[in-house]
Amino acid sequence: MFEVNVEAIFPAAHALRNYYGKTEPIHGHNWKMRVTIEGPELDSMGLLVDFIGLKKSIARVLGRLDHTFLNEVPPFDVVNPSAENVAKFIHDDLNTDLPALQPETAVRIARVEVWEMDQCSAVYKP
Repeated sequence: MFEVNVEAIFPAAHALRNYYGKTEPIHGHNWKMRVTIEGPELDSMGLLVDFIGLKKSIARVLGRLDHTFLNEVPPFDVVNPSAENVAKFIHDDLNTDLPALQPETAVRIARVEVWEMDQCSAVYKP
C-alpha cells in the first residue's frame, strides 16, 4: 500500500453551537489540514497521485472555507463547525475529484486530519 500526504493551512473563524466554555464566542484559527491518499499500486509513471493536481483540488475545497466565518458557509450553517465536521467536509468535497486525479489506478482518501491549533486535531477516516 502506498500513501501520499499533502498539508495546507487556511484561516477561518467559527463558533460552536450549544457549547458553553471559553471558546463559545466567535473566534478564529489558522486551521491546518492533512489529507492522506492511499492505493495499492502506482500508475504507469510511478505515481500514486500527482501532487500538483491534488494540491489544486485541495485549494478548491479550502477556497470555500478560507477567510470565512464557517457558521455562514454551507453545510456549517446547519452542521456544527467542529474540527471533526470540518475534516469530514474536506473529505466529502475532495472525494468528488479523486477519479479525475488518478484515472489509472484505484486510490482513496485514507484520512483527513484537521488542527485548530498545534496541540489539538481531529481525524476523519471513511
